[in-house]
Amino acid sequence: MSGEATPHHSQVSDEPVLTLDGPGGAGKGTISRLVAASLGWHLLDSGALYRLTALAAERHGVALEDESAVATIAEHLDVQFDAEGDATRVILEGEDVTRDIRLETVGNNASIIAAQPRVRTALLARQRAFARAPGLVADGRDMGTVVFTEAPLKIFLTASAEERARRRHAQLQEAGVDANISSLLTEIQARDARDMGRAVAPLKPADDGVILDTTDLDIEQVVERIQQLLVEYGLVAER
Repeated sequence: MSGEATPHHSQVSDEPVLTLDGPGGAGKGTISRLVAASLGWHLLDSGALYRLTALAAERHGVALEDESAVATIAEHLDVQFDAEGDATRVILEGEDVTRDIRLETVGNNASIIAAQPRVRTALLARQRAFARAPGLVADGRDMGTVVFTEAPLKIFLTASAEERARRRHAQLQEAGVDANISSLLTEIQARDARDMGRAVAPLKPADDGVILDTTDLDIEQVVERIQQLLVEYGLVAER
C-alpha cells in the first residue's frame, strides 16, 4: 500500500468525517484536538470510551474477562465530555476521571476489552452518533476500518515504537505521573501486538487510507499535512 491514497471524493458532504487511526503514542489525541479546533468540528476520542468502560468495570468489580458483563457496562456508560478551552474534562458517573483514564494500567485494560466483540458492538452506535454537522474528527484504532467506513478521508498515524514510548514518557512526566521509559516501550509493543492481532477490528490502515508516519515530524508539521489533505479531498475550502 502506498503512503498516499488518491483523492476520490470531491463532494463536500453535510457531515464530513475525518478518521485518525493508529497505535498508542502516535499523537492521535493531540493532533485530533488541534485539527477539530481549527475546523470547528466535533471530536470523538473513541479510545476514551474503551478506557472509561475498563475503568467502570474495575470500579464495579467486574472481571475484564467477563465479556457479557463488560458489554453491559459499555451499554450503560454514564459519561460526559466537558470542553474547557483546548482541554476536555471526562466525567464518569459524576466523577472527574480525566487523569485516571490516561494511566498505563487503564490503557492496557482498555486494549484487553477492545478485543471483545460484544463490547465493540455495544460502543458502535454510541460512536457513530458523534457524526453530526459541521463535521467530525474521529480518533481511534478502527474509525476508518469499522466505525466510519464511508468517511471520505481516513488517515493512519504511526511512528516507531521507540519514538512513541519517548513521547508517552514526556506526556506522563508533564502530567506529574512517574513512568519508566523502557517499561513504556515494552507495554507499547505488547499493546501493538494485541491490537493488531485481535480477531475483531484489528489495528490496520484502511484500504483507501493515507499512511502518515510522524516519527520525524513535529506536531505543527503533522497538522499542516492533514490540513493539506483535507483540501485535496474536498472536505474544506483552501484557505
